[in-house]
Amino acid sequence: MKKLYRALALMLAALLMFSALAFAEIEECPTVEAGIRKIDQFGNIVLDISWDTLLNLGYNYGDMLTVDVGGHVIDMPLCLDYNNVDIGEYLLCAASPDTGNSDTPAVSINMGNIAVALGIAEKEKTEEAPGYVWHYNDAYKDGVAIKISLKEAGAYLEQLKLHEITISLKRSDYPDLTDEEYANFRCVTTTGMGANVLYRSASPVCPQYGRNHEADAAINAAGISTIINLGDSDLIIKGYEDYAYTYYSKVDVMGLDMAVDFEDVRFQHPLADGLRFFASHEGPYLVHCTLGKDRTGFVCGVLECLMGASAEEVEEDYMASYKYLYNAEPGSEIWEAVADGNIRKFLPRAFGIESLQGVDLAAAAEAYLLKIGMTEDEITALKTRLGTDIKL
Repeated sequence: MKKLYRALALMLAALLMFSALAFAEIEECPTVEAGIRKIDQFGNIVLDISWDTLLNLGYNYGDMLTVDVGGHVIDMPLCLDYNNVDIGEYLLCAASPDTGNSDTPAVSINMGNIAVALGIAEKEKTEEAPGYVWHYNDAYKDGVAIKISLKEAGAYLEQLKLHEITISLKRSDYPDLTDEEYANFRCVTTTGMGANVLYRSASPVCPQYGRNHEADAAINAAGISTIINLGDSDLIIKGYEDYAYTYYSKVDVMGLDMAVDFEDVRFQHPLADGLRFFASHEGPYLVHCTLGKDRTGFVCGVLECLMGASAEEVEEDYMASYKYLYNAEPGSEIWEAVADGNIRKFLPRAFGIESLQGVDLAAAAEAYLLKIGMTEDEITALKTRLGTDIKL
């Protein structure tokens, strides 16, 4: 396992070295004009040009760009993956976040909806696949012009090195992990949480990251009864290949189809609905999104705080996903960069506090749940469910 990741690290280091050499030779890159190929499920703006187009013109990972999206001029780095920037930051991602296809670059916000944030379009849920349709706002009905220009070659390289995490889609690339760890599956065991009550994982049905079969087997073994799927609608869930043959299809599932921005009401209101679903159904419970790290990490963090967990426990559980999925080592520069840019940032912001340290996290979490629409009685019922041990 360590040899694998050492090899991946060397490959990325070679890529970064190539980038450094390339921009040393090219003083200027021509401005690239593009349009929108599509807006994906999460509002990422997928361009109608390829990564090769940018590469052949001299652009490289770690460059700082100036991107004009329909008149919105934003400086952002060119990155390999949306995790290469902190939560809430803009980037031009070499791979479309919803597909991982390196030939479909996308303008994105890490854990945000750039199409909505820039007023480009609004998403409407539908009863037909894929379960949504985007409607362009009046100012953009005739198209959206996108211009990409180089602001400073290699200006983001040092930051990129602090975020250089890589995931593999092959089970054989993780020989040291159990199937449960590979699926990012685990029981939440923080202070105040009942035994065998709350679990989290990558998606047991979505095949995008190649972990669905292991996740489905894990929830079967744990006897999961009730699931909230943060990422998909019920329509999308039932459309996955082989869905009818999964354990997942035999239990109570609520598809929330949440936004990825935790400050968006399209994240908050579905979350309140999902937690009411938990409070009115029997456990054991499962929370998941696609990989089970960002939205799932946020929701589990809120519930852990609500039940009395410490800041250290919340962070440890959140960061376990980066250990299993990306082999991040506790205490390493990458580990600290991810923690600083994610769990130490978004949970305090949601709670309206400066830090998770030195505050009553249970009270902060309860205030947050009241804010997003839950009642005191619903929160009490949820706490009773989560705090009661389940015998396997």
